[in-house]
Amino acid sequence: MRVIRFCLTILIASIMTTIVFAQQKNEVSVTPKIKEGYVNVDGGQVWYQIVGTGNAIPLLVLHGGPGYPHDYLEPIADLGNERPVIFYDQLGCGKSERPLDSALYTIERFVKELAEIREALHLDRVHILGHSWGSMLATDYLLTKPEGVISVILASPCLNSQQWVKDQKKYLTAFPDSIQQLIKISEQQGTTDSDEYQAAIELFYSRHVCRKDPWPEYMVRAMAGVGADVYTYMWGPSEFYCTGNLKDYDRTDRLGEITVPVLFTCGQYDGARPETVKRFH
Repeated sequence: MRVIRFCLTILIASIMTTIVFAQQKNEVSVTPKIKEGYVNVDGGQVWYQIVGTGNAIPLLVLHGGPGYPHDYLEPIADLGNERPVIFYDQLGCGKSERPLDSALYTIERFVKELAEIREALHLDRVHILGHSWGSMLATDYLLTKPEGVISVILASPCLNSQQWVKDQKKYLTAFPDSIQQLIKISEQQGTTDSDEYQAAIELFYSRHVCRKDPWPEYMVRAMAGVGADVYTYMWGPSEFYCTGNLKDYDRTDRLGEITVPVLFTCGQYDGARPETVKRFH
């Protein structure tokens, strides 16, 4: 895999600076020129938003989950001053349609959806940023050898589902035994709708999803737009157990097939532990 070039380093530096600055202000400064609409894809309509009219190569953003809409990534919209930034809510969450047919919720169909988005929006040349589950989607898309992808950023990447689960459980060991046992027993017994379980998960999220207190409005909005059925069907009951159709996902042995510049990035407390991400290079 080729080492990332200077231009991509500048791009990701801009993204990280934008996110930190926006979180410090507890707001998002959005470039005023915004276009929204829907794209017809296999299975339904997918909502998209284009922010900014800069002349640089567009950035296409793939949110995490599966089933967590784009909202939490909105600080990246500040890059619209230099390039168009394209967000979309994948089928089954956010502002997109939410079909009940579980056969639609496979990584293969989401890869096809990504290609349909690019074609509909005429994104002939594009940078891609995939966060968390979005990194899985971006990786599988790259393995189809699409034309016109200039570079890819895999942020807090999940490239091996079982390794991701191990990393979350590693984080969990830092919590009191009572919290660990509550989460374990609740998920084994299917009592994840209890107030106690929800409080335990919120505590975990406060350390490893968003450490700002209170959460910024765009984080709250993202959680309200989650496609829970998609998450459960594809992943499982929580980050600690992967029982869905992604349970055997592992692309670590195929990273060498990717020929475009790729940048891996993660934070100290991210779901993707730095010790794990280092092994992807």
